[in-house]
Amino acid sequence: MGEFKKVATVGDIQPGTGKLVEVGGRKIALFNLGGTYYGIDDTCPHRGGPLSEGPIEGESVTCPWHGSAFNVKTGAVEAPPARVGVATCKLRIQGSDIEVEV
Repeated sequence: MGEFKKVATVGDIQPGTGKLVEVGGRKIALFNLGGTYYGIDDTCPHRGGPLSEGPIEGESVTCPWHGSAFNVKTGAVEAPPARVGVATCKLRIQGSDIEVEV
């Protein structure tokens, strides 16, 4: 089991939005879906687009560069051109802090 590091607070990410954070040399896209927070790798495996900047619809985020879509809960690819999903990360909420396991 890894160590948890604070990366944001719950007030930093409004419902239906994402935010880029960096921890342990890793870029992570944090998302707030109705008050529940999820984290996936920020870099789209297709051409490196920033998933944290993509629009969110339901449980899916779309890469702003070429339109690949990923499930923010599982990291699974939902629409091409990406062929593989992205890794998820373990989060926890401590008070109002969002922490990521590194």
